[in-house]
Amino acid sequence: MSTRPMRAFKRWMKLHGINYIDALRFIQNEENDAVWVKTVADLHQGDLVATIPKQSCLTMKTSGARHVIEEAGLDGYLGLSVALMYEKSLGPDSPWFAYLQLMPQFEPIPLLWSFDELDLFLSGTELHKIVKEDRALINEDWKECISPLFDSATGVKLNPDDFSVEQYLMAKSLIASRSFEIDDYHGFGMVPLADLFNHKTDAEDVHFTSVASHSDSEEDSEISDDSEKSGNDSQISNNGSDKKNTYESNINDVGSELNNSDDPAVLQMIIVKEVEAGAEVFNTYGSMGNAALLHRYGFTEPENPYDIVNIDLELVLRWSSSLYSSRYSRSRVAFWKKLDYSGCLAQNSEYFEISSDGKPEIELLVLLFVMSLSEDDYGDLSLQLSSPGACNKLTGTVLSKKVHVILEKGKEMSKNALLTNAVRSALIEVADLRDRLYGSRSLEDDIKELSECCFVKERKLYHSLVLRISERRILQKLRAYASSGLLRNCARGTKTKKLKVI
Repeated sequence: MSTRPMRAFKRWMKLHGINYIDALRFIQNEENDAVWVKTVADLHQGDLVATIPKQSCLTMKTSGARHVIEEAGLDGYLGLSVALMYEKSLGPDSPWFAYLQLMPQFEPIPLLWSFDELDLFLSGTELHKIVKEDRALINEDWKECISPLFDSATGVKLNPDDFSVEQYLMAKSLIASRSFEIDDYHGFGMVPLADLFNHKTDAEDVHFTSVASHSDSEEDSEISDDSEKSGNDSQISNNGSDKKNTYESNINDVGSELNNSDDPAVLQMIIVKEVEAGAEVFNTYGSMGNAALLHRYGFTEPENPYDIVNIDLELVLRWSSSLYSSRYSRSRVAFWKKLDYSGCLAQNSEYFEISSDGKPEIELLVLLFVMSLSEDDYGDLSLQLSSPGACNKLTGTVLSKKVHVILEKGKEMSKNALLTNAVRSALIEVADLRDRLYGSRSLEDDIKELSECCFVKERKLYHSLVLRISERRILQKLRAYASSGLLRNCARGTKTKKLKVI
């Protein structure tokens, strides 16, 4: 059923030259008003299914707030946020009113959750700390860049209520989940129709693309309510017939029907694989794990192959402090860094990624290997590595193998050699420490709660549980990865070496 906002949006697209084949259907969910796209005809690789003039997109260059944005020296997502808030503040006077009416007020991403909700739903997950840091940075951006616009903007009076920090957060949520990179001139922007296609990991049906870079032209940078209708209707007619062969004939002729297909001022939506009639047509937002999907788009996917778990260097040091002195730990970390190893860096933290199959990065293995060396081996290793060419003189010795294991970065053989019993035991203990961050509830408790959770009514709980479960299962796999070799070594009679505490 087509709602009034949807009908108004279709008329708006037609007025502004947004063309799409009539095999596409825009379906609006009655429970939450979300829109998705399906096809009533088979689509084939290479089919051009929609064209979108760049001038119809809401960008910093097309918005009525362009001069305010440029005067303030704003760009990127910050500038686009001002453009979006400004057009929303105009109500029916905005050239994008019908488009904005179909758009939700905000997307329910964690950025808009309360601090109590963040603590309740996301404790222990990859997002808990990140979202709180994001909120602090966004508040700083608002104070430094947006609040001053109330007094400095020339030629226009901005209502503070329309540009409050709450409105800024809502605009950021829409931009994070719906914006596309258009070209060098426009930068990122809100792209009507393109943002209706839902995401599915590794299942892209339609690809969004720009024919060519936009020239820095003023001619295509404005849009108004009295824009002339393009030469073709926005929906390619099939003369009222719903027959499948008519749709397919229409799709085959789409190159001639969408006469803007080679225009550099037009964006294209192109089918990249076969899609059967009746199926939803998916876009993809990239190869992302559930933490990234929930952070940016507000949803998760069960069994996501791109899920990861991060283990902070700080957590490894906490494990180390339970066995060794702080001096011992600091010296081993310094030596590890001297070998030109490091974790992943993000803002003020350093961490190691555990992949969806439970395998750790080699940088973490090297660190645990160095941590577990006896004092004698560590001293000999430090001495040998400080002597040029010394490694070549150690052929055949146990110490030589340890030296070469560390130096042969990225090789699978090095990874296997690093997995001593001490390292395997350390991995299990670190995984246990990481899992405790989720609180006293077990993985089984989370799985049971997810099975009883209502996806529609308890959206925040549902997606946070999917994230928690996916991360905890990876930690489970990490323990299995470490313990399997440990059991084999024990079966051969090899005892785990006791670590020397100094």
